[in-house]
Amino acid sequence: MRGRVHKYDSANIDTDVIIPGPYLKIHDHKELAKHAMEGIDPKFPEKVQQGDLLVTGSNFGCGSSREHAPIALSQTGIQAILAPTFARIFYRNAVDGGYLLPIEIDEPTVKKITDGDELEINLAENRITNVTKNEQYPMKPFPELIAKIVEAGGLVKYRPQ
Repeated sequence: MRGRVHKYDSANIDTDVIIPGPYLKIHDHKELAKHAMEGIDPKFPEKVQQGDLLVTGSNFGCGSSREHAPIALSQTGIQAILAPTFARIFYRNAVDGGYLLPIEIDEPTVKKITDGDELEINLAENRITNVTKNEQYPMKPFPELIAKIVEAGGLVKYRPQ
């Protein structure tokens, strides 16, 4: 997986910021994406290209348990979010729906990555390569069950052995 970084270095970015409440009535995922991150950057959907990455501070996706948040982000083109920690309900919504990958990285790594960097993520080796800066960073491995759900493309497609 390879993509360009959009960095919002704030902790506690909540679901009301990711997709504001008035848009929760929208059922068309592409239309929902037009309002992603509107609470921080109204131009966010226009900046994102398919396969891009979001890098943020800790506790990303806190707040209400709306599934709309990972849906809206994935529909903008974001394929993964890199943060030190995630609100657990956002994490599971992202994984279970197969919308995007929540990748946990440490704070020093967040500080090294800048807006516009190109990253390559190797899930098998739990390694991130900053192609722009020619640096490598570790990522927290997915727990075994989460890795299987990710590999299947979401909980609906997952078939336990």
